[in-house]
Amino acid sequence: MAFDFATPIERRHPEGGFSSQKWHRYSGEVLPLWVADMDFRSPPAVIEALQNRVAHGVYGYGEVPATLTETLCQWSASHYDWTIQPEWQKWLPGVVPALHFATLALTQPGDGVLTMTPIYPPFLAVAERTGRLPQQAMLTEPKGPGESWQLDMAAIEAAITPKTRLLLWCHPHNPTGRVWRHEELAPLAKLVEQHDLWVVSDELHCDLLLDKDARHRPLAAMFPELAKRTITLWAPSKTFNLAGLTSACAVIPDPEVRKRFAAACKGLLPDVNVLGLVAAEAAYREGEPWRQALLEVLRQHRATLEAHVAGWPGVTLSKPEATYLAWLDMREAGLGDTPYQTLKEQAGVALSDGAAFGCPGFLRLNFGTTASQLDAALVRMDKLLKA
Repeated sequence: MAFDFATPIERRHPEGGFSSQKWHRYSGEVLPLWVADMDFRSPPAVIEALQNRVAHGVYGYGEVPATLTETLCQWSASHYDWTIQPEWQKWLPGVVPALHFATLALTQPGDGVLTMTPIYPPFLAVAERTGRLPQQAMLTEPKGPGESWQLDMAAIEAAITPKTRLLLWCHPHNPTGRVWRHEELAPLAKLVEQHDLWVVSDELHCDLLLDKDARHRPLAAMFPELAKRTITLWAPSKTFNLAGLTSACAVIPDPEVRKRFAAACKGLLPDVNVLGLVAAEAAYREGEPWRQALLEVLRQHRATLEAHVAGWPGVTLSKPEATYLAWLDMREAGLGDTPYQTLKEQAGVALSDGAAFGCPGFLRLNFGTTASQLDAALVRMDKLLKA
């Protein structure tokens, strides 16, 4: 089946409720390649399921259907080789709220919450927002072209103190695009057990591994001994472009941890909206052909981006192994101390500022857009960056 990933879709006009954070933050002259929101229509099966639900006309309180929990169990078994149970699932409106509620459930005020930078910005706010102690360790930068970001086990161990109770983990990694291997994570798993830490594993981008035949392994499946201390977070939002429908799932094997997580959410978090549940089920049940087609498009776009970056002196790209986000080192690009601002003002292209990820001088570029829109943005950047 052919899917259209090439036709640009107008997203700037707010008439009819078609508002967009991505496209409305900047003026019409700026091309936005920032927030993790693709410019593609969601899978036809999802659109059809939503249309059928909307046609029903009654949008009262819903509940998580057994068909959805069973569908996610099947997806996990077939895609990750991990057998999960329906009762392990706690559906909620978003992964970011889940990070906060997991912290409230598993730690006490003043406890340490460890993250590794660079990292998706909400990770860096969780500790402060929940009255916990923020703790950070830096990943090791690539040593040269073609190299990848790596775990710095010495830095991680040095960052752990007697106060540390929780590790917020990202797998695959946002923003570097790393797909962590078993041999890399084994020392980390050992540290987690040694220091008796809880783990929240944000695996939001796990269905967007770009290398052909690559297969995601959840942290709790890769290291079964960690399952009792791990909350795994999944969502269809990035893979199927459903972010605005706010549906996500916390997968929690341990019954006591599930009870604590549910108690932390009670009264502070609404149920998942009924359309988000419908979309999630349709995506996981019928969205695989669309996902495979999307991956081919993203591979092509990654190659296009690499070709342009090769002509930008002083700019280094950490080749993303997953998702549609690219992490660019702009510190030697000659754009001053604020490359984000310089690109926006002089090239008319808006990327995500690396300072928000804990790494000033870096930028995150979203290539999950049409080829024509990506090409237009890269041509603008060529004029500013090309030798």
